[in-house]
Amino acid sequence: MRKSVFVFFALLTLVTVIGCGGGDTEKVAAAPAQVDTAPAAGSGSISGSVTYSNGDPDVAISMDADPVCASLHDGEVHTEMVVADAGKLANVFVYVKEGVSGSYAAPGDAKLMEQKGCVYNPHVSGIMVGQKLVIRNSDPTLHNVHALPTKNQEFNQGQPFQDMELERTFDQTEVMIRFKCDVHPWMSSYMAVLDHPFYAVSGADGSFAIEGLAAGEYVLEAWHEELGTQTQSVTVADGEAATAAFSFGGGEAAGM
Repeated sequence: MRKSVFVFFALLTLVTVIGCGGGDTEKVAAAPAQVDTAPAAGSGSISGSVTYSNGDPDVAISMDADPVCASLHDGEVHTEMVVADAGKLANVFVYVKEGVSGSYAAPGDAKLMEQKGCVYNPHVSGIMVGQKLVIRNSDPTLHNVHALPTKNQEFNQGQPFQDMELERTFDQTEVMIRFKCDVHPWMSSYMAVLDHPFYAVSGADGSFAIEGLAAGEYVLEAWHEELGTQTQSVTVADGEAATAAFSFGGGEAAGM
């Protein structure tokens, strides 16, 4: 009897399943497509150079206060405040100040700020809002990292041991944030925080390049820690390379 009841309910279940699955298959609504809100990369660019007309007034640093720092160098180390060679100016932060549209996610890769030879490297740099910053002490001596923002949160943390690292992110745009080491007063670095990736730092030859721009009208700003800022307007066309030039130390910014 129990066996007959079991067989009856098994057949009933099979019929129910077949009945529910028969006929047209019910269509499940597809999930809406995920829209990427980040704008597509443009095909335009801006490149150029920064010149300086007053020679190279950069001065040597005395590291005698810390014999470890002094022992890490064979020759002179300079402040990097004004680094010019053959009329070309390095360490100028050039970025798009106006004209960028859309939102840009922070890159997944971290930016590295290194204390090596008792100087900060790089001396001038940029980072995006929310992007990870790794600060490393590569020296066998005590450093402390003291960030002095006006919009973001200030921090001051010691790194007494070689290869120590700390990580930070910034949540607001700011040009510039100064970093210093309270142990070694000659150490300084500057970092800009932007909400887009369109920036560059002029190299030893004064050159800079900003790529991936959409066609449009932009305002560039060139920032230097000692010489101030200059701006100029630049028109970028699809697939074309616009040019710009800045001149410090007795000249005004001029288009190329």
